Amino acid sequence: MAGNRLFFALCALAVLAIGLLSYAAAAHDAPGTAAHPEGWAYPLACCSGYDCRPVSAAWIQERGGAFVIPTTGELIPYTDTRIKASPDGQYHWCSKYGRDDTDTICLFVSPRSF
Repeated sequence: MAGNRLFFALCALAVLAIGLLSYAAAAHDAPGTAAHPEGWAYPLACCSGYDCRPVSAAWIQERGGAFVIPTTGELIPYTDTRIKASPDGQYHWCSKYGRDDTDTICLFVSPRSF
């Protein structure tokens, strides 16, 4: 009887662990837009579930072949691998820990921008 309880407890823990790992490995979705009403998933390499968010086109500046992140002053050249084509044509910024004062992980831009 005690052996059965232990077996079921271990099975329950295994299911819980698999569920938590699956949740932790999944990226979160960008909100829907006119171009992509259902939204789209930020790639896991850019997002840990909270690192990415939409930003306005007016927020992103361009200078000398680079995008400027106004809150950090970062210059990200058009050729930088962190620059990604935005599936919905809108700007999205992914920064460490989702904070406004940390380094850029990815910047999604309209394909016409670079």
